[in-house]
Amino acid sequence: MESIIITKICRLVVPFIQLYGLYIVFHGHLTPGGSFSGGAILGSSMILFVLAFGIEEGKKIMPDQLSKRIEIGGVLWFWALGIIGVLVGANFLANRASGIPLGAPGELFSSGLILFITVGLGLKVASTLMSLFLKLAESEGESYGD
Repeated sequence: MESIIITKICRLVVPFIQLYGLYIVFHGHLTPGGSFSGGAILGSSMILFVLAFGIEEGKKIMPDQLSKRIEIGGVLWFWALGIIGVLVGANFLANRASGIPLGAPGELFSSGLILFITVGLGLKVASTLMSLFLKLAESEGESYGD
């Protein structure tokens, strides 16, 4: 049974939750938070959408193929950024040693590769939460004893 109050409030609140999740991801190197907590907020907002509108609407927003691509892309993004240091003769995920400019402390671009790493991993966490929720919600009606 779909409630008009829940759907209207969800349409109003979900964009603000996602904006807050993106803020946490992008400012994770400056303030408490980062890729996991921001990604969890983003994933939770998508789960709220599915709870309000149903699994089919959730699959329109995040199809299985898109979810898989984001999850794999997050890992490959992390690896690609980490290998930059190795290619220039430094350690894996090296910032200053690989010649990446660190910027001024306290500013958004003040951590070299860390900002870009947290964005990729935040999207991976959000996608993983959403896909796990959808798989669990789909299997809810299945019988395991037959």
